[in-house]
Amino acid sequence: MSNKTIIENRTYDEERALYHLEDALVRSCVFAGPADGESALKESRNVETEDCSFSLRYPLWHAKGFTMRRCTLDEGTRAPIWYASDGRIEDCTVSGVKCLRECDRVTVEGSRVVSPEFGWKCRGLTLRNTVVTSEYFLFDSRDVSCEGLELHGKYSFQYMENVRIAHSNLDTKDAFWHSKNVTVEDSVVRGEYLGWFSEGLTLVRCHIIGTQPLCYCKELKLIDCTMEGADFAFEYSDVDATVTGRIDSVRNPRSGRIVADEIGAYDLDRAVMECGAEIVVREK
Repeated sequence: MSNKTIIENRTYDEERALYHLEDALVRSCVFAGPADGESALKESRNVETEDCSFSLRYPLWHAKGFTMRRCTLDEGTRAPIWYASDGRIEDCTVSGVKCLRECDRVTVEGSRVVSPEFGWKCRGLTLRNTVVTSEYFLFDSRDVSCEGLELHGKYSFQYMENVRIAHSNLDTKDAFWHSKNVTVEDSVVRGEYLGWFSEGLTLVRCHIIGTQPLCYCKELKLIDCTMEGADFAFEYSDVDATVTGRIDSVRNPRSGRIVADEIGAYDLDRAVMECGAEIVVREK
């Protein structure tokens, strides 16, 4: 810390106020004002921000080695962090639309995020103990880890690759569409049309809630899961599933094996492709 420049208790509103700032701690500063300048910390290197308030557009584009602690980014910080790398966002409140795009190796921890289109086309993201409200959450991102995530979304995890999610609560429709190599463990997954067109989706000890889940999937696995309100499940999927309790209905699974305690209804007719999955109801 002795080699860092310390900037504190200042207000900035001009264009590129701290452009290309290096090796600095910015503490208790406000980025807002009538000049309405953009890109306050653009191209910064190894900069920490603590207890700061941001209300101007594009504050951290192209930043490298950044840390934000206990900061607030309000709705005025449109697209606040793009093309950035090796960053940490800790105990922050983020409300700027389109936060995190084309970023590498960013960790978000202990934060609250309300940001439509959050985390698009990123690589190496980690989210821990964070609450997120977002449409199209993490679209087309890869190499992502989520632990203790509470998600309120709509079209989440689409076109993603190499994802691990654990101990999370996901409330989102159309999740994991066209995703590849995703594992979800010990989580609640609530929504409609879960996982369609996914490849290599594995759900372990999850509670799955919602209509028409897991259709048109390849290499789908359910391990010791429970299902609620799951009608027309597994249509045209290649599936290996062990389910505790009831599945409301199963429709034309393409291949594999489905084991459950109870299946309310079977629809194994009118298939548009050859279907031959084994369906097993455990003996009581």
